[in-house]
Amino acid sequence: MNAKSEWKYRIYRGMVAAGRWVISAVVAFIILFPVYWIFISSITPPAELFKMPIDYLPDHPTLDSYRFLIDNVGLLSKIGSTIIIIGATLTIGTVICVMGAYGFARFRSRAVSIGFAFIIATMLIPEVITARPLYEFMQKVKLFDTYQGLIILYISSIIPFTVLILRNFVGEIPVSLEEAASIDGANFSQRLFLIVLPLMKPAIATVCIINFITCLNNFFTPLYYSNGIQVLSVAIVQLPLRDNMYGVPWDLVSAMGWIILLPIIVFVAVFEKQIMDGIMAGGVKS
Repeated sequence: MNAKSEWKYRIYRGMVAAGRWVISAVVAFIILFPVYWIFISSITPPAELFKMPIDYLPDHPTLDSYRFLIDNVGLLSKIGSTIIIIGATLTIGTVICVMGAYGFARFRSRAVSIGFAFIIATMLIPEVITARPLYEFMQKVKLFDTYQGLIILYISSIIPFTVLILRNFVGEIPVSLEEAASIDGANFSQRLFLIVLPLMKPAIATVCIINFITCLNNFFTPLYYSNGIQVLSVAIVQLPLRDNMYGVPWDLVSAMGWIILLPIIVFVAVFEKQIMDGIMAGGVKS
C-alpha cells in the first residue's frame, strides 16, 4: 500500500469512527434526556415547572417533593413492601428456576419436553386474559391482598423467561464434568451444587438483574391483586392532587418516577457486562 492509499484509508477509518460516535451521541441523548428531565422536574418547585422560557437547570432546586412523598404518601412503607416482595421473589424464584432448568436440560423425554413447552407457552398469554379467574381464585384461597399471594404471582411471572435462559445455559455445560464427578463418588446433590451451580453463576446473576428490573416495573399485578399493600410501581398513580381535582402534581410524579428509575439505572450501569454476557451465553440453542 503506497502513501496515498494509506492516507485515504486512515481518513476513511476516521470518518467511520466519527460517524459511530455521532450516532452513539444522538441515541444516548434521545434515551438520557427524558431521564434527565424527570430528575430536573423532581427538584423544581411546582410554580416554576411550566414557566417560559424553559429552564434546563432549576433556579431554585428543592427536595420538597421527596419530603412530601415521605410525609404524606408513605414512601418509606412502599419502599419496604417493594423490597420484601422483590427480595422474596428473586430468592425463591431463582432456586425454583435453577432446579427446573437443570431438570429440563439434563433429563430428556417426551413428557419433559411437553412440560417445558407449556411453561414457555405461558409467556404468550397476556395477563389480562387470566386476570378475572385468577382474581377469584386468589380470593377463595385467602391470598388476595397478601404478601404471600403477591410473591407467588411475581414468581410465576418470572419463571418462563428464567427457565428458558438457564436451561440453555445448562445445556452448554459439558455432561462429562458431572460424569467425572460421579466416578469420583459425588452424588446427585454434590454434582448439582458443587459442579453445575458454580458454573451457572454468570447466568444466575444476569437473570436476577433482569428479573429485578421486571418486578420493579410490574404494574398490573400489585394494582389488580392488592388493595392495602402498595408498591412503588402502583404508588405513582395514587399521588394526591394538590390544588384541584384536575391538577396533576407533576413534581410528585417526577419524584416518584425518579425513585423507581434510580435503582434500575444503577443496576444496569454496574452489571451491564454481566447482563449481555449472560444473555448471549444463555441464548445459544442447546
